[in-house]
Amino acid sequence: MQIELNLNNQIEIFDINKVAKQSAGAVLMRVKNTVVLATVAREDNKVDGDFLPLTVQYIEKAYAAGKIPGGYIKRETKPGDFETLTSRIIDRSLRPLFPKGYAYPTQIVVMVLSVDPEVDLQVVSLNAASVALYLSDIPIYEPVCGVRVGRIDDEFIINPSNKELEESTLDLYVAGVRDELLMIEMRAIPPKNKNSQISNNPLDSLEFRSNQNMNEFDEELMVEAIKFAANSILNGSNAYSNAFKNLVKKPIALDLNPEIEDENIADYIDKNYLNEVKLAINHMAKSERATELNKIVKKILSDEEAIKSEWQEEIVSNILNKYKRKIVRNQIISQNLRADGRRLNEIRPISIETNILPNAHGSCLFTRGQTQALVVATLGGENDAQMSEILTQKTPISERFMVNYNFPGFSVGEASPLKSPGRRELGHGNLAKRALAPSVDINNPEVIRLVSEILESNGSSSMATVCGGSLALRAAGIKTHKLVAGIAMGLVFEDDKYAILSDIMGLEDHDGDMDFKVAGSIDGITALQMDIKLGGISLEVLKEALYQAKDGREHILNLMEQANFDIVVNEAILPKTEIFNVEPSKIPDIIGQGGKTIKDLVDTYFVTIDLDRDSGEVKILGDNKANVENAKEKILQIISKDLRQGKKGHKSKKIDDFQVGEEFEGVVKNITNFGAFISLRDGVDGLLHISKIKNKLNNEDVLKVKIEEIKGGKISLILA
Repeated sequence: MQIELNLNNQIEIFDINKVAKQSAGAVLMRVKNTVVLATVAREDNKVDGDFLPLTVQYIEKAYAAGKIPGGYIKRETKPGDFETLTSRIIDRSLRPLFPKGYAYPTQIVVMVLSVDPEVDLQVVSLNAASVALYLSDIPIYEPVCGVRVGRIDDEFIINPSNKELEESTLDLYVAGVRDELLMIEMRAIPPKNKNSQISNNPLDSLEFRSNQNMNEFDEELMVEAIKFAANSILNGSNAYSNAFKNLVKKPIALDLNPEIEDENIADYIDKNYLNEVKLAINHMAKSERATELNKIVKKILSDEEAIKSEWQEEIVSNILNKYKRKIVRNQIISQNLRADGRRLNEIRPISIETNILPNAHGSCLFTRGQTQALVVATLGGENDAQMSEILTQKTPISERFMVNYNFPGFSVGEASPLKSPGRRELGHGNLAKRALAPSVDINNPEVIRLVSEILESNGSSSMATVCGGSLALRAAGIKTHKLVAGIAMGLVFEDDKYAILSDIMGLEDHDGDMDFKVAGSIDGITALQMDIKLGGISLEVLKEALYQAKDGREHILNLMEQANFDIVVNEAILPKTEIFNVEPSKIPDIIGQGGKTIKDLVDTYFVTIDLDRDSGEVKILGDNKANVENAKEKILQIISKDLRQGKKGHKSKKIDDFQVGEEFEGVVKNITNFGAFISLRDGVDGLLHISKIKNKLNNEDVLKVKIEEIKGGKISLILA
């Protein structure tokens, strides 16, 4: 069966019961030329433990864009960052829909089978997964709808194309059910530089843009944008429900875990161990609190009542943790009292130290309560940029601003093995990057990498990364428009009462109903992320949380401004950069035949040289100031030489023998950071610019190339 919906600025076509019919639920969804398959599979047996065993996997297939995977192994292997981050978005949007006590291992798989460069893969994938879950035999009674909101010429637009998103100042991704919001991702997009290359990646995890002025959104405009998204979500959720409700499979009978396994144990703890549980809660560190609660479990098990009733340790521990959650929430709602004694809007004590690492380009140790992030900035040249590929673009793009987040086990007192970054680490690093990128001017010549090492964690280490990262940039001498700070907000709902918490700690994150992270400058929001653990949140409560977050952010920024005033930049170890312009026609002289001249400059002066053939810009980066200045002087000497003294024959008869459009099978002679020189005939080489190269090249590789342009005695090539 095929169903077509004209919804939220796009036509969506769903094929039901056509493919993957052995899964619990499946749908084939098409928008323009993008086709995704979403499936849901469920095990029949429950797992032990008090958690929802849900796995979401978003997978991009290279054939969807007419590509063969690069690298030695010609098949899809480890998921890329965009795939991992998209999997997280789908998971966070759908997880709140599952009934309490659901413990059956469940997997949602979304596969991109065909891709249209102008279609938003994240919006399509979430909605396909939501419909597949709604159609399945799992008792999910409402479909989620996800939308993206852009802002062009001061007007909000729903589900902009990837090209429209390039012109937008806002990227807001919202998911919800009917009139309740479940998940929000937002970033402010700096004004686009007409000469810069822009990524189609909706998370902008591979590119950040040149900006003359920092772009932020104040709270009122943010609420207006979210309200605009909420109206579209209401329409979409209703449309999905009406279109598919008669096709939903009959729900299976589930054995849901009870909230309290044994009421007798819960009553016993309440009567005999209330004060001891409260004391354990006041141990702020996760490891300390766990130790105290374990002591209480052992004590209960040694009581006569426990021995007589043969209570099991696992059940007692589980009930005690749920009882602890009840105490935490009741104190907040009824007494406005948090476990550490803070007021609901109070920020924990903050200390800041900058450039504590003598040989790092810039560093900041940011400590807030029992959360501590050491953020280190490193500056590099164009060769240090991260080259990445995304499905909707034909050529690789360059990531010049990177934020890496690491979360070792010792930060929470655990002796866990060190592993490669997982979904959480990638997600936190991406959130910090989205928060900081608008403050960084791409006119800074250096490639920038921030690394956040979490040394202690008790809530909101990603926001500590934002605060520390903003100051680490300043400590490395990087010009940023404004300082950026982040704060994590929490929410507790009980019946018709609720409380909003500023600067939540780990306990409040675990036992609360919302995790809402807001980052921005003194003038507005640059990034936010919200996850709801209950059914949803109203716009009115969200607005109140935004304004409370603003107060907390301003408090943190005031402390950061004081630390910024005390920064002493270590000029002696910072790389030196020289940027100047020459006539574009002189660029070939700097390169030399087969790249020999520029290679000699790089080897002689230990520098990185980047050339722009169109504008004539020359960028020299090196660790030694004298070497950088000497390399500049040498380049100026090269281009000032009289053409009659050795350059008269620059455009020789050999060059005249070539014509635009001619094709050759040439051998790669030399590979540089701006391209590869290919031998043609009669000792003449042509340049295949890096933007024209699709796969990794090695010297002596044979390529079929075609002459694209002959200018200034030089030959420019493209792949034939």
